[in-house]
Amino acid sequence: MVTVSLLPLSSTVRAGTLVFVATLLAGSAAAEELGALELIKLADRPNDKFRLALLESLGEKNIVNGTAWAGHGPDFIFAVEASETPILYVDGRAVTKLRRVKGWNLWYCTARLETGRSHSFYYEIRGRRKGGLSDIPAYLPDSYPQKGVPQGTLSEKLTLKSKIYPRAECDYWIYVPAQYDPATPAALMVWQDGQNHIDRNGPAKTLNVIDNLAHKGKIPVMITVFSAPCRVDGDSIRSHMYDHIDDTYARFLRDELLPQVAARYNIRPDAYSRAIGGFSSGALSAFNAAWHMPDQFSRVLSFIGSYVSIAGIHQGGHLYPFKVRKESPRNLRVWLQDGSGDLENDHGSWPLMNIQLANSLKLRGYDFHFSFGNGSHSPAHGYSELPRAMEWLWRGYDPAKTQEVFVIDPKERKKPLFRVEISNR
Repeated sequence: MVTVSLLPLSSTVRAGTLVFVATLLAGSAAAEELGALELIKLADRPNDKFRLALLESLGEKNIVNGTAWAGHGPDFIFAVEASETPILYVDGRAVTKLRRVKGWNLWYCTARLETGRSHSFYYEIRGRRKGGLSDIPAYLPDSYPQKGVPQGTLSEKLTLKSKIYPRAECDYWIYVPAQYDPATPAALMVWQDGQNHIDRNGPAKTLNVIDNLAHKGKIPVMITVFSAPCRVDGDSIRSHMYDHIDDTYARFLRDELLPQVAARYNIRPDAYSRAIGGFSSGALSAFNAAWHMPDQFSRVLSFIGSYVSIAGIHQGGHLYPFKVRKESPRNLRVWLQDGSGDLENDHGSWPLMNIQLANSLKLRGYDFHFSFGNGSHSPAHGYSELPRAMEWLWRGYDPAKTQEVFVIDPKERKKPLFRVEISNR
Protein backbone atom coordinates (compact mmCIF):
# COMPACT_ATOMS: atom_id res chain seq x y z
CA MET A 1 0.00 0.00 0.00
CA VAL A 2 1.48 3.36 -0.99
CA THR A 3 0.75 6.35 1.20
CA VAL A 4 2.55 9.41 2.52
CA SER A 5 4.04 10.09 5.90
CA LEU A 6 5.25 12.94 8.07
CA LEU A 7 8.96 13.40 8.58
CA PRO A 8 9.97 13.35 12.26
CA LEU A 9 11.22 16.40 14.09
CA SER A 10 14.77 15.05 13.94
CA SER A 11 14.86 15.25 10.13
CA THR A 12 17.06 17.75 8.36
CA VAL A 13 14.15 20.05 7.56
CA ARG A 14 13.38 22.77 10.07
CA ALA A 15 11.11 21.88 12.95
CA GLY A 16 7.43 22.51 12.37
CA THR A 17 7.58 22.09 8.59
CA LEU A 18 5.47 19.25 7.27
CA VAL A 19 7.10 17.34 4.45
CA PHE A 20 5.53 14.51 2.48
CA VAL A 21 7.60 11.56 1.29
CA ALA A 22 6.38 8.46 -0.43
CA THR A 23 6.53 5.52 1.95
CA LEU A 24 5.82 1.89 1.23
CA LEU A 25 3.88 0.34 4.09
CA ALA A 26 4.27 -3.40 4.11
CA GLY A 27 4.27 -6.30 6.54
CA SER A 28 4.07 -5.29 10.21
CA ALA A 29 4.39 -1.62 9.32
CA ALA A 30 1.22 -1.59 7.21
CA ALA A 31 -1.61 0.57 8.50
CA GLU A 32 -5.29 -0.16 7.99
CA GLU A 33 -8.14 2.30 7.87
CA LEU A 34 -9.90 2.31 11.22
CA GLY A 35 -13.14 3.72 12.54
CA ALA A 36 -13.45 6.40 15.18
CA LEU A 37 -13.84 4.04 18.14
CA GLU A 38 -10.79 2.00 17.13
CA LEU A 39 -8.70 5.14 16.73
CA ILE A 40 -9.85 6.45 20.11
CA LYS A 41 -8.84 3.16 21.71
CA LEU A 42 -5.38 3.37 20.12
CA ALA A 43 -5.03 6.96 21.35
CA ASP A 44 -4.38 5.65 24.86
CA ARG A 45 -1.00 4.47 23.58
CA PRO A 46 0.14 7.02 20.97
CA ASN A 47 2.86 4.88 19.40
CA ASP A 48 3.88 4.47 15.79
CA LYS A 49 0.97 2.14 15.10
CA PHE A 50 -1.39 4.90 16.23
CA ARG A 51 0.39 7.49 14.08
CA LEU A 52 0.14 5.35 10.97
CA ALA A 53 -3.51 4.58 11.70
CA LEU A 54 -4.30 8.29 11.96
CA LEU A 55 -2.63 8.99 8.63
CA GLU A 56 -4.36 6.12 6.88
CA SER A 57 -7.80 6.63 8.42
CA LEU A 58 -8.11 10.43 8.51
CA GLY A 59 -5.96 11.25 5.48
CA GLU A 60 -2.66 13.10 5.39
CA LYS A 61 -4.07 16.01 3.40
CA ASN A 62 -6.89 16.49 5.89
CA ILE A 63 -4.44 16.43 8.78
CA VAL A 64 -2.26 19.04 7.09
CA ASN A 65 -5.24 21.28 6.35
CA GLY A 66 -6.72 20.94 9.83
CA THR A 67 -9.91 19.23 8.64
CA ALA A 68 -9.30 15.68 9.89
CA TRP A 69 -11.83 14.09 12.22
CA ALA A 70 -13.71 10.87 12.87
CA GLY A 71 -16.74 10.29 15.06
CA HIS A 72 -19.13 7.65 16.29
CA GLY A 73 -22.06 8.85 18.33
CA PRO A 74 -20.66 11.25 20.95
CA ASP A 75 -17.06 10.04 20.60
CA PHE A 76 -14.73 11.99 18.32
CA ILE A 77 -11.05 12.16 17.49
CA PHE A 78 -9.29 15.10 15.83
CA ALA A 79 -5.77 15.37 14.37
CA VAL A 80 -3.77 18.24 12.87
CA GLU A 81 -0.23 19.12 11.78
CA ALA A 82 1.36 21.98 13.71
CA SER A 83 4.73 23.06 15.03
CA GLU A 84 3.24 24.39 18.28
CA THR A 85 0.40 23.36 20.56
CA PRO A 86 -3.00 23.76 18.86
CA ILE A 87 -6.20 24.50 20.76
CA LEU A 88 -9.37 22.87 19.51
CA TYR A 89 -12.52 25.00 19.29
CA VAL A 90 -15.90 23.27 18.89
CA ASP A 91 -18.97 25.37 18.16
CA GLY A 92 -16.93 28.49 18.86
CA ARG A 93 -15.73 27.40 22.31
CA ALA A 94 -12.26 26.25 23.32
CA VAL A 95 -12.43 22.56 24.19
CA THR A 96 -8.93 21.32 24.84
CA LYS A 97 -5.27 21.49 23.94
CA LEU A 98 -4.03 18.66 21.77
CA ARG A 99 -1.36 16.07 22.54
CA ARG A 100 1.65 15.57 20.31
CA VAL A 101 2.65 12.20 18.92
CA LYS A 102 6.18 11.97 20.29
CA GLY A 103 8.80 13.04 17.75
CA TRP A 104 6.31 14.22 15.12
CA ASN A 105 4.47 17.40 14.21
CA LEU A 106 1.24 15.44 14.57
CA TRP A 107 -1.24 16.46 17.25
CA TYR A 108 -4.46 14.77 18.31
CA CYS A 109 -7.20 14.78 20.91
CA THR A 110 -10.40 12.94 21.71
CA ALA A 111 -13.64 14.64 22.69
CA ARG A 112 -17.24 13.83 23.54
CA LEU A 113 -19.82 15.97 21.75
CA GLU A 114 -23.57 16.35 22.09
CA THR A 115 -25.43 13.92 19.83
CA GLY A 116 -28.49 14.58 17.73
CA ARG A 117 -27.01 17.67 16.08
CA SER A 118 -24.09 18.80 13.93
CA HIS A 119 -21.00 20.66 15.11
CA SER A 120 -18.29 22.93 13.77
CA PHE A 121 -14.63 23.02 14.75
CA TYR A 122 -11.35 24.78 14.07
CA TYR A 123 -7.91 25.18 15.66
CA GLU A 124 -6.11 28.15 17.15
CA ILE A 125 -2.30 28.16 16.96
CA ARG A 126 -0.42 31.14 18.40
CA GLY A 127 -3.58 33.22 18.16
CA ARG A 128 -4.22 32.34 14.53
CA ARG A 129 -7.08 30.24 13.26
CA LYS A 130 -6.32 27.12 11.24
CA GLY A 131 -8.47 24.67 9.34
CA GLY A 132 -11.77 23.46 10.64
CA LEU A 133 -15.10 22.35 9.24
CA SER A 134 -18.75 22.97 9.85
CA ASP A 135 -21.49 20.35 9.72
CA ILE A 136 -19.87 17.30 11.27
CA PRO A 137 -22.68 14.98 12.40
CA ALA A 138 -22.99 13.49 15.88
CA TYR A 139 -25.44 10.65 15.40
CA LEU A 140 -27.90 9.30 17.94
CA PRO A 141 -27.60 5.58 18.86
CA ASP A 142 -30.52 4.53 16.67
CA SER A 143 -28.68 5.69 13.56
CA TYR A 144 -26.37 2.68 13.90
CA PRO A 145 -27.17 -1.01 13.42
CA GLN A 146 -28.18 -2.54 16.74
CA LYS A 147 -27.62 -6.11 17.85
CA GLY A 148 -30.71 -8.27 17.57
CA VAL A 149 -32.61 -5.84 15.33
CA PRO A 150 -33.78 -7.42 12.06
CA GLN A 151 -33.16 -5.50 8.89
CA GLY A 152 -35.76 -4.71 6.28
CA THR A 153 -35.48 -5.27 2.54
CA LEU A 154 -34.71 -2.60 -0.03
CA SER A 155 -36.06 -3.14 -3.53
CA GLU A 156 -34.06 -2.79 -6.69
CA LYS A 157 -34.32 0.56 -8.44
CA LEU A 158 -37.76 0.91 -9.97
CA THR A 159 -38.72 3.38 -12.71
CA LEU A 160 -42.03 4.83 -13.82
CA LYS A 161 -42.82 6.97 -16.83
CA SER A 162 -44.79 10.02 -15.84
CA LYS A 163 -47.66 11.65 -17.70
CA ILE A 164 -48.01 14.50 -15.23
CA TYR A 165 -44.40 15.41 -16.03
CA PRO A 166 -44.38 14.68 -19.79
CA ARG A 167 -41.55 12.43 -21.04
CA ALA A 168 -40.15 12.14 -17.52
CA GLU A 169 -38.65 8.94 -16.11
CA CYS A 170 -38.76 8.69 -12.34
CA ASP A 171 -36.68 6.31 -10.21
CA TYR A 172 -37.72 5.09 -6.78
CA TRP A 173 -36.98 2.40 -4.22
CA ILE A 174 -39.25 0.70 -1.71
CA TYR A 175 -38.11 -0.34 1.77
CA VAL A 176 -40.09 -3.04 3.54
CA PRO A 177 -39.48 -3.55 7.27
CA ALA A 178 -38.94 -7.00 8.70
CA GLN A 179 -42.22 -6.72 10.65
CA TYR A 180 -44.37 -6.22 7.55
CA ASP A 181 -47.29 -8.65 7.22
CA PRO A 182 -49.16 -8.47 3.89
CA ALA A 183 -52.38 -9.28 5.75
CA THR A 184 -52.13 -6.07 7.78
CA PRO A 185 -52.18 -2.66 6.08
CA ALA A 186 -48.97 -0.77 6.77
CA ALA A 187 -48.31 2.92 7.32
CA LEU A 188 -46.45 4.85 4.64
CA MET A 189 -43.62 7.38 4.43
CA VAL A 190 -42.27 9.08 1.30
CA TRP A 191 -38.81 10.65 1.10
CA GLN A 192 -37.84 13.15 -1.57
CA ASP A 193 -34.30 12.89 -2.97
CA GLY A 194 -34.65 9.25 -2.04
CA GLN A 195 -31.37 8.27 -3.68
CA ASN A 196 -29.62 9.88 -0.70
CA HIS A 197 -31.22 7.48 1.78
CA ILE A 198 -30.76 4.00 0.31
CA ASP A 199 -27.17 3.31 1.41
CA ARG A 200 -27.29 1.77 4.87
CA ASN A 201 -23.70 2.80 5.52
CA GLY A 202 -24.06 6.26 3.97
CA PRO A 203 -24.33 9.55 5.85
CA ALA A 204 -28.14 9.52 6.16
CA LYS A 205 -28.37 6.10 7.90
CA THR A 206 -32.13 6.20 7.31
CA LEU A 207 -32.50 2.43 6.90
CA ASN A 208 -30.90 1.83 10.30
CA VAL A 209 -33.22 4.40 11.89
CA ILE A 210 -36.29 2.71 10.41
CA ASP A 211 -35.15 -0.74 11.55
CA ASN A 212 -34.33 0.31 15.10
CA LEU A 213 -37.42 2.44 15.73
CA ALA A 214 -39.78 -0.12 14.20
CA HIS A 215 -38.21 -2.86 16.32
CA LYS A 216 -38.76 -0.75 19.46
CA GLY A 217 -42.32 0.15 18.46
CA LYS A 218 -41.41 3.86 18.29
CA ILE A 219 -42.75 4.11 14.74
CA PRO A 220 -45.40 1.97 13.07
CA VAL A 221 -44.68 -0.81 10.63
CA MET A 222 -44.50 1.22 7.45
CA ILE A 223 -43.58 0.97 3.82
CA THR A 224 -41.01 3.63 2.94
CA VAL A 225 -40.72 5.03 -0.57
CA PHE A 226 -37.49 6.72 -1.59
CA SER A 227 -38.33 8.85 -4.62
CA ALA A 228 -35.60 10.42 -6.75
CA PRO A 229 -36.17 13.52 -8.90
CA CYS A 230 -37.44 12.66 -12.36
CA ARG A 231 -35.42 13.07 -15.54
CA VAL A 232 -36.36 14.31 -19.00
CA ASP A 233 -33.96 13.28 -21.76
CA GLY A 234 -31.48 12.39 -19.03
CA ASP A 235 -31.61 15.79 -17.31
CA SER A 236 -32.96 16.18 -13.79
CA ILE A 237 -36.11 18.25 -13.36
CA ARG A 238 -35.67 18.43 -9.58
CA SER A 239 -36.22 22.17 -9.24
CA HIS A 240 -39.26 22.08 -11.53
CA MET A 241 -40.77 19.36 -9.32
CA TYR A 242 -39.70 20.51 -5.88
CA ASP A 243 -39.50 24.32 -5.91
CA HIS A 244 -42.92 25.17 -7.34
CA ILE A 245 -45.77 25.30 -4.85
CA ASP A 246 -48.74 24.39 -7.03
CA ASP A 247 -50.29 20.93 -6.64
CA THR A 248 -48.46 19.25 -9.54
CA TYR A 249 -46.00 17.31 -7.39
CA ALA A 250 -48.73 16.26 -4.95
CA ARG A 251 -50.74 14.90 -7.89
CA PHE A 252 -47.67 13.05 -9.16
CA LEU A 253 -47.37 11.29 -5.80
CA ARG A 254 -51.07 10.54 -5.43
CA ASP A 255 -51.91 9.58 -8.99
CA GLU A 256 -48.71 8.05 -10.36
CA LEU A 257 -46.11 7.01 -7.80
CA LEU A 258 -48.15 5.71 -4.88
CA PRO A 259 -50.48 3.55 -6.99
CA GLN A 260 -47.34 1.72 -8.16
CA VAL A 261 -46.40 1.07 -4.54
CA ALA A 262 -49.93 0.11 -3.53
CA ALA A 263 -49.99 -2.49 -6.30
CA ARG A 264 -47.14 -4.30 -4.54
CA TYR A 265 -47.90 -3.77 -0.85
CA ASN A 266 -50.87 -3.42 1.49
CA ILE A 267 -50.80 0.27 2.43
CA ARG A 268 -53.17 2.25 4.62
CA PRO A 269 -55.03 5.02 2.77
CA ASP A 270 -55.62 7.36 5.75
CA ALA A 271 -53.51 10.50 6.08
CA TYR A 272 -53.12 9.76 9.80
CA SER A 273 -50.88 6.85 8.78
CA ARG A 274 -48.86 8.70 6.16
CA ALA A 275 -45.77 10.88 6.44
CA ILE A 276 -43.55 12.71 3.98
CA GLY A 277 -40.11 14.27 4.35
CA GLY A 278 -37.12 15.77 2.66
CA PHE A 279 -34.14 18.10 2.75
CA SER A 280 -33.71 21.51 1.11
CA SER A 281 -36.05 21.78 -1.90
CA GLY A 282 -37.15 18.24 -1.09
CA ALA A 283 -38.36 19.55 2.28
CA LEU A 284 -40.34 22.29 0.56
CA SER A 285 -41.94 19.75 -1.78
CA ALA A 286 -42.83 17.53 1.19
CA PHE A 287 -44.52 20.39 3.03
CA ASN A 288 -46.17 21.52 -0.18
CA ALA A 289 -47.61 18.07 -0.93
CA ALA A 290 -49.08 17.81 2.57
CA TRP A 291 -50.44 21.36 2.36
CA HIS A 292 -52.26 20.65 -0.90
CA MET A 293 -53.35 17.15 0.07
CA PRO A 294 -53.77 16.80 3.84
CA ASP A 295 -56.04 13.87 3.03
CA GLN A 296 -52.92 12.05 1.78
CA PHE A 297 -50.24 13.15 4.30
CA SER A 298 -50.55 14.52 7.82
CA ARG A 299 -46.96 14.26 9.09
CA VAL A 300 -44.05 16.27 7.65
CA LEU A 301 -40.29 16.25 8.23
CA SER A 302 -38.60 19.37 6.86
CA PHE A 303 -34.82 19.71 7.10
CA ILE A 304 -33.05 22.89 5.84
CA GLY A 305 -36.23 23.62 3.88
CA SER A 306 -35.99 25.94 0.87
CA TYR A 307 -38.84 28.29 1.75
CA VAL A 308 -37.42 30.87 -0.64
CA SER A 309 -38.14 32.22 -4.12
CA ILE A 310 -36.22 29.72 -6.28
CA ALA A 311 -39.32 29.25 -8.47
CA GLY A 312 -39.98 33.00 -8.70
CA ILE A 313 -41.90 35.54 -6.70
CA HIS A 314 -45.31 34.07 -7.52
CA GLN A 315 -44.58 30.34 -7.11
CA GLY A 316 -41.73 30.11 -4.59
CA GLY A 317 -41.63 28.57 -1.16
CA HIS A 318 -41.16 32.01 0.40
CA LEU A 319 -44.95 32.34 0.27
CA TYR A 320 -45.56 29.58 2.80
CA PRO A 321 -45.01 31.53 6.02
CA PHE A 322 -47.77 33.87 4.84
CA LYS A 323 -50.02 31.14 3.45
CA VAL A 324 -49.87 29.38 6.82
CA ARG A 325 -50.92 32.59 8.59
CA LYS A 326 -53.64 33.59 6.13
CA GLU A 327 -55.18 30.42 4.72
CA SER A 328 -57.43 27.87 6.42
CA PRO A 329 -55.43 25.54 8.68
CA ARG A 330 -54.49 22.03 7.61
CA ASN A 331 -54.37 19.12 10.01
CA LEU A 332 -50.60 18.64 9.97
CA ARG A 333 -47.82 17.74 12.39
CA VAL A 334 -44.52 19.34 11.28
CA TRP A 335 -40.87 18.98 12.35
CA LEU A 336 -38.76 21.88 11.04
CA GLN A 337 -34.97 22.10 11.16
CA ASP A 338 -32.49 24.71 9.97
CA GLY A 339 -29.20 26.32 10.99
CA SER A 340 -27.92 29.85 11.49
CA GLY A 341 -25.28 29.28 8.81
CA ASP A 342 -27.76 28.31 6.11
CA LEU A 343 -27.86 30.08 2.75
CA GLU A 344 -28.38 33.75 2.08
CA ASN A 345 -28.60 34.63 -1.62
CA ASP A 346 -30.79 36.24 -4.26
CA HIS A 347 -33.53 33.65 -3.64
CA GLY A 348 -33.85 34.64 0.00
CA SER A 349 -32.69 33.83 3.50
CA TRP A 350 -33.07 30.18 4.48
CA PRO A 351 -32.64 30.76 8.25
CA LEU A 352 -35.01 33.72 8.44
CA MET A 353 -37.70 32.04 6.35
CA ASN A 354 -37.56 28.86 8.44
CA ILE A 355 -37.86 30.95 11.60
CA GLN A 356 -40.77 32.83 10.09
CA LEU A 357 -42.49 29.58 9.08
CA ALA A 358 -42.00 28.24 12.61
CA ASN A 359 -43.62 31.35 14.04
CA SER A 360 -46.45 31.06 11.54
CA LEU A 361 -47.12 27.49 12.60
CA LYS A 362 -47.02 28.56 16.25
CA LEU A 363 -49.38 31.48 15.76
CA ARG A 364 -51.92 29.22 14.07
CA GLY A 365 -51.70 26.52 16.74
CA TYR A 366 -50.05 23.79 14.68
CA ASP A 367 -48.45 20.73 16.25
CA PHE A 368 -44.85 21.58 15.33
CA HIS A 369 -41.26 21.37 16.54
CA PHE A 370 -38.47 23.72 15.46
CA SER A 371 -34.89 22.50 15.69
CA PHE A 372 -32.39 25.30 15.05
CA GLY A 373 -28.62 24.81 15.15
CA ASN A 374 -25.51 26.49 13.79
CA GLY A 375 -25.11 24.46 10.61
CA SER A 376 -25.00 25.53 6.99
CA HIS A 377 -27.05 24.22 4.06
CA SER A 378 -26.02 20.70 4.92
CA PRO A 379 -28.03 17.60 5.85
CA ALA A 380 -25.65 16.80 8.73
CA HIS A 381 -27.85 18.21 11.51
CA GLY A 382 -30.95 16.53 10.10
CA TYR A 383 -29.19 13.20 9.68
CA SER A 384 -27.93 13.44 13.25
CA GLU A 385 -31.36 14.04 14.76
CA LEU A 386 -33.36 11.77 12.45
CA PRO A 387 -34.24 9.12 15.08
CA ARG A 388 -35.50 11.85 17.43
CA ALA A 389 -37.46 13.53 14.65
CA MET A 390 -39.04 10.29 13.46
CA GLU A 391 -40.05 9.29 16.97
CA TRP A 392 -41.58 12.74 17.57
CA LEU A 393 -43.42 12.67 14.25
CA TRP A 394 -45.07 9.31 14.98
CA ARG A 395 -45.56 9.73 18.72
CA GLY A 396 -48.86 8.42 20.01
CA TYR A 397 -49.64 6.56 16.78
CA ASP A 398 -52.46 4.08 17.25
CA PRO A 399 -53.09 1.63 14.38
CA ALA A 400 -56.70 1.30 15.54
CA LYS A 401 -57.31 4.93 14.59
CA THR A 402 -57.62 6.55 11.18
CA GLN A 403 -57.55 10.17 12.25
CA GLU A 404 -56.39 12.57 14.94
CA VAL A 405 -56.71 16.31 15.24
CA PHE A 406 -53.21 17.64 15.75
CA VAL A 407 -52.92 20.65 18.08
CA ILE A 408 -50.01 22.60 19.48
CA ASP A 409 -48.34 21.07 22.53
CA PRO A 410 -49.39 22.93 25.71
CA LYS A 411 -45.74 23.47 26.66
CA GLU A 412 -44.99 24.99 23.26
CA ARG A 413 -48.08 27.19 23.47
CA LYS A 414 -46.68 28.86 26.60
CA LYS A 415 -43.33 29.62 25.01
CA PRO A 416 -42.63 32.95 23.27
CA LEU A 417 -42.28 33.38 19.54
CA PHE A 418 -38.82 32.87 18.07
CA ARG A 419 -36.70 36.00 17.94
CA VAL A 420 -33.35 36.71 16.29
CA GLU A 421 -30.33 38.80 17.18
CA ILE A 422 -27.23 39.62 15.17
CA SER A 423 -24.29 37.65 16.51
CA ASN A 424 -21.52 38.08 13.91
CA ARG A 425 -20.81 41.84 14.12
